[in-house]
Amino acid sequence: MLLCVSASHKTASFDLLERLSRTPDDVAPTLVSMAPVVQGAVVLATCNRFEAYIEIDEPVTAAGAIGVEAVLEAVEATTGVAAKDLEGAYAVHSGRRVAEHLFSVAAGLESVVSGEGEIAGQVRRALKTARTDGTTSPELERLFQRASQAQRKVKNVTALGRAGRSLVRLALELADSRIADWSAERVLLVGTGAYAAVTLATLRERGAVNISVFSPSGREAAFAAKHGIRPITADEYAYTASRSSLLITCTTATEPVLGPEHLSAPLGIAPAGCPFGDHNRLIIDLGMPRNVDPAVAHLAATALLDLETIRLHAPLEELQATDAARSVVRDAADTFHVVGARQSVTPSIVALRTHIFGLLENEIGRARARGDEDGRIEQSLRHLAGVLLHAPTTRAHELAATGRADDFAAALETLYGIAPEADAAAASESA
Repeated sequence: MLLCVSASHKTASFDLLERLSRTPDDVAPTLVSMAPVVQGAVVLATCNRFEAYIEIDEPVTAAGAIGVEAVLEAVEATTGVAAKDLEGAYAVHSGRRVAEHLFSVAAGLESVVSGEGEIAGQVRRALKTARTDGTTSPELERLFQRASQAQRKVKNVTALGRAGRSLVRLALELADSRIADWSAERVLLVGTGAYAAVTLATLRERGAVNISVFSPSGREAAFAAKHGIRPITADEYAYTASRSSLLITCTTATEPVLGPEHLSAPLGIAPAGCPFGDHNRLIIDLGMPRNVDPAVAHLAATALLDLETIRLHAPLEELQATDAARSVVRDAADTFHVVGARQSVTPSIVALRTHIFGLLENEIGRARARGDEDGRIEQSLRHLAGVLLHAPTTRAHELAATGRADDFAAALETLYGIAPEADAAAASESA
């Protein structure tokens, strides 16, 4: 059974999401090792959500409670966030609802900005991390792969991708009210990851030209050379930060990388060929956990725009595009469950066919011994076997599609005394 425990900007506070995002990579391995009933786990942690997707081997009546308890214990063990702190801050999706929820997330339908594109890559990276850690399972693999397919279909057949905007773009749109001439801004970009590249491209679209980059991990030189901007070393960081008019942080650091001490230092090493002067300052913090010490907002002539503020200014969804996208997502989720249900009944069908074909070969052998020289009896027997198998095979798929695959397996055992073999079940799961 699939289960998702989801804390997002819709259910949890920004501070709680920040605490959950500090050590997300440890949650899935801890979850799998702590709970024997958990067959696989994939954790999706972004700037606005923390979600654990798990597959559990437990009776349906007990699966939900056991799965949620396992997730909360693993979260507490790895992030330090106690289960009582999560009360009322998460939602639980189980069974058929899991696929539709993840597909909606991957398509950007559950994001702060409906249709934002960064989440699709984060979903793919979550699966890749689970593979590296050895915590995924066949059903979770299928779930996340189909989520990426659904996202691409939403992008291709709806207007959501064109209507939606990324957090980076929305943040800079909000900054427009403070910036008269982007080409005159002295911009310091802190971070060199995927968000930094998107931010840089968006800055250039708006006309920014005086852009420097600093990396807390020391990767500024390579990023600057690739993108044609000025690298800032650790020795130059405070000087440059204190004299920049627009600072944008987007690192994966777990502690703030920009604070009052960087912005009020009058002395330092000035980068060659980079004059600075007095100015009003805008800081945009795109980090999760937050990259900027909130205390900077109290500095004179300084404004701080963080993810929590950006979320409050998110535009209304583009209703028509969103409705079309949700229709695509629902269809993809229905297909996911139909295929999964048919796969779940496959071992039983294989067992039935093996039984019938075993009887068939015995009868063909007898016919040949009695002189079936022209093979007509064999042909008739094979045709009869096919006719006899058609109805139960069709019925098996119908039962599976409504969640009653176990009824078919029970009927086989009652009528014929046969049951799916373990290797057939395993083959079905990996299909």
